[in-house]
Amino acid sequence: MSTTPHAKPGITVTGARENNLRGVDLTLPRERLVVFTGVSGSGKSSLVYGTIAAESQRQLNEAHDSFTRSRMAHLGVPDADRLENLTVTLAVDQRRFGGNARSTLGTATDLAPLLRLLFSRIGRPWAGYSPAFSFNDPSGMCPECEGLGAVRRVDADALLDDTLSLDEGAIRLRTFAPGTWRWKRYVHAGLFDRRKPVGRYTSEERDLLLRAEGVRPPDPDPEFPVTGVFEGVVPRITRSLLDVAKLRQTDRDELERVVWRGTCPECEGARLNPAALACRIGRHNIADLCALPVSLLAPEIAEIDDPRVAPVTAALLERLHGLEEVGLGYLSLDRHSATLSGGEAQRVRLVRHLGGALTGLTYVLDEPSSGLHPADVHRLTGLLRRLRDKGNTVLVVEHDPDVIAVADHVVDLGPGAGNEGGRVVYEGSVEGLRRAATPTGRYLRQPRSVRSRTRTPDGSVEVRGARLHNLRGIDVSVPTGVLTAVTGVAGSGKSSLVHGELPRVRPDAVVLTQGTLHGGPRSTPVTYLGIQDTLRALFARANGVASGWFSANSTGACPTCRGRGVIVTDLAFLDDVETVCERCGGLRFNDRALSYTLGGRTIADVLAMTAARAREVFDGPVSEALDRMERVGLGYLRLGQALDTLSGGERQRLRLARELAEPARLYVLDEPTTGLHGGDVAGLVALFDHMVDEGATVVVVEHRMDVVAAADHVVDLGPGAGSEGGRVVFEGTPSRMAASGRGATADALRSHLAG
Repeated sequence: MSTTPHAKPGITVTGARENNLRGVDLTLPRERLVVFTGVSGSGKSSLVYGTIAAESQRQLNEAHDSFTRSRMAHLGVPDADRLENLTVTLAVDQRRFGGNARSTLGTATDLAPLLRLLFSRIGRPWAGYSPAFSFNDPSGMCPECEGLGAVRRVDADALLDDTLSLDEGAIRLRTFAPGTWRWKRYVHAGLFDRRKPVGRYTSEERDLLLRAEGVRPPDPDPEFPVTGVFEGVVPRITRSLLDVAKLRQTDRDELERVVWRGTCPECEGARLNPAALACRIGRHNIADLCALPVSLLAPEIAEIDDPRVAPVTAALLERLHGLEEVGLGYLSLDRHSATLSGGEAQRVRLVRHLGGALTGLTYVLDEPSSGLHPADVHRLTGLLRRLRDKGNTVLVVEHDPDVIAVADHVVDLGPGAGNEGGRVVYEGSVEGLRRAATPTGRYLRQPRSVRSRTRTPDGSVEVRGARLHNLRGIDVSVPTGVLTAVTGVAGSGKSSLVHGELPRVRPDAVVLTQGTLHGGPRSTPVTYLGIQDTLRALFARANGVASGWFSANSTGACPTCRGRGVIVTDLAFLDDVETVCERCGGLRFNDRALSYTLGGRTIADVLAMTAARAREVFDGPVSEALDRMERVGLGYLRLGQALDTLSGGERQRLRLARELAEPARLYVLDEPTTGLHGGDVAGLVALFDHMVDEGATVVVVEHRMDVVAAADHVVDLGPGAGSEGGRVVFEGTPSRMAASGRGATADALRSHLAG
């Protein structure tokens, strides 16, 4: 009898139609590394996340009893005829970490609890059990800053205008302006002359106005609030504004002008109380270790040789080495988790799965190479293969050629984006993909070269003695009138130079980051670009009704979901879950709003169109804005797509599309190719060339060698990350870097050019 094991049946997808998928049929091999390629908007995420991962999660939820299911979000069935042989799926995406100022890399990775346990066992002098080393626990936090490491103080001099009286608006916040309910608490308390300039108050009156707490006025006006208790301006601001998690942006901006923020003088930013900080292992306390980059922390932990804590140190080292393996050795455990990029957050989540004992799972990852220098990609691919070799199936959405190269199986979708995509255009080996007549195949085999003739700068921006973060007092000359690429491994100081020091020298620089766009889940590309009123006016004029009927935030909103298109279920300690609104089917509008048309299309039809398609339908300001979206590589985005669903690269390019309406002289961008297919990078470089030819200076922080090779000038920082970075490794043209440059970026450029 043969003992050869039978191949496990593959994951079968039949008739997948989620979003723009066109009835996709395919079978994916199990326990293999499968990479999904294709241009942006071709349907990769719809297939991997929206179909395979979504159905696995739905069926897993269905395995619970009816009582449990009734308290869970009801996930919809993906639009597909059949899915078979699914396994439990772990979707590791690029959602940035949430959390407040108390959430750090240490808490997000569960490394902080291990360190606390370590100090509670062998630290001397003994300070208590592990909670005594937590800045989130009353027994361990600094009493002055309550574990935040920083203090906030209201600046009385900035808060009060001494030349004005209360009646004239002496308190410089709009929420305390004359006529507001907060203002009434002060003018009707009967404690002050409301018409006297506050600069003429006695010291007792001024202190009462600013700092009083729980005072009962002896003879207040009848209009004084019924509570009868008077509270000074500073404690009221602290309680009702500073300590409120969610504030309107206008209120937040005003507060910044009157609030001083600084390092806590008691703990000097360490967050912990004196007892916790006095406890040491060797020469370090727990705050010292948390401040070390992971690459330096691991050797310190490895030196601890005590059998009482051997399991703890082993667990610490395993996770620390995992962070190094995915190129995050430059991070420290005290780093605020909310400051991590989407790519960094995804790799942190991935490390958490490395030590697990479960096998037979399906891991789904979204561009895990995002934010990685080419020199670090091999570490990532090694990790992906380790997950596969443990008996798991690994599905990766990716554009990076080095990640594609290690795939066991490739699925290429396209051929285009939006309505032009959604089909499997190639399936098979990597070598076969290189020969395929698809956008991905053509990109992989196209010849590569550096810019043959670089442009001559028309001046320079001089940065002198730059010391922000890990910069080592460097001098950098950034040429103007050309395209400059700032390169270096992650953590080498690129962002500190380009986003910190350069704008200090040139305050007029337009700095475009990958951060969250203002507006929340109701904002869309049309609202961000400012063309929503024009669209609504066109519909209103064509139908003879008010424009509010064509706003999902006004009269036209679906009454069930209130114009959101989804119902959000709060699962308390779990992530919120969104389900499509059954009444409007996710269209966001009510029936009457959807009865009105323009050119045979409802407002929902228009918002479902891609920018490229809508540009052919509309003219004037709408067409001009959509043309800018196409120029930055976002023609595949739907007009009504929620901004909080965009990747970091998409958010940054949308910012650029808006800024191009009023061209500036100096643009600074942070990895603008994030999320772009290799074939689309050439289009973005062409846009940069056009901007430069029109008189602008473009400076990009970038890892993609396609952009580096196309630049006029390169500034390379390093040689390493964190304390090993912050120096200028190379300045010059890409051709000179390829010929004689040293370091990780020069090596990566030469490798790129060699194909």
